[in-house]
Amino acid sequence: MSELQIRNLRPEEISLAIDWAAAEGWNPGLSDAACFAVPDAQGFLVGEIGGEPVATVSCVNYDDRFAFLGFYIVRADLRGTGHGLRIWNAAIAHAGRRVIGLDGVVAQQDNYKKSGFQLAYANIRYGGIVAAPKPPAGVVALDTVSLALVEADDATVFPAARSAFLRAWIETSGHVGRALMRDGKLAAWGVIRPCRSGCKIGPLVADDRAAADTIMQALLAGTGGGEIFFDVPAVNGEAIALAEGLGLKPVFETARMYTGPIPPLRIDRVFGVTSFELG
Repeated sequence: MSELQIRNLRPEEISLAIDWAAAEGWNPGLSDAACFAVPDAQGFLVGEIGGEPVATVSCVNYDDRFAFLGFYIVRADLRGTGHGLRIWNAAIAHAGRRVIGLDGVVAQQDNYKKSGFQLAYANIRYGGIVAAPKPPAGVVALDTVSLALVEADDATVFPAARSAFLRAWIETSGHVGRALMRDGKLAAWGVIRPCRSGCKIGPLVADDRAAADTIMQALLAGTGGGEIFFDVPAVNGEAIALAEGLGLKPVFETARMYTGPIPPLRIDRVFGVTSFELG
């Protein structure tokens, strides 16, 4: 068997990792590949044998302090051969001295701990069918809100600045964003996007459950309801109550883990995680 060769995926090739994630049941968004390439185009790796892809991983460097790891997948017939460890080590090397975060499958927690990751909390994916509600009053399109306001609010819930990514996430065709202002301040905002199956909401950031519910209703109204999913930090009881109030059920959960300390974040304001793959 030929030796594993590891190289960067070009931006137009990131769809390979997206397709593999879809095959694993992660239900990526239809436009994720283009958005995910924005923060760090060098952060996506593929391992090949004889020119055939056998493993993928991403480690996206957001700034000089924080990176997020995802898309760690080895072709089923080659698992346990050491190829996964090699491409994993290449991804970790790409992060350098940065703190790394990930959302890993729960069963792999012990393996991640061996690489220096520690559990922060669980994220739970909720899913189900919902009816389209009437659009709530007082909500505006997210792209009409100053990006600086969105960036400042995002900084309360995410460990690194991700301005270019947020702009792409909000402006991508098919993505619908909504915001709620209170007394001139951004009280809640969120994005819903079409996925391989249904639509996924994320991020959903809000000062409280009432504001989160308003944005949720606005997003559902904007897309006509149907099958939806969103990922909720298990430590946010109000977010879980919002999901259960919609009649949604847990689909699966991940372990949010980090290799080191991160700045204090307002997880109580995270009603929907942006992405399991990029944080």
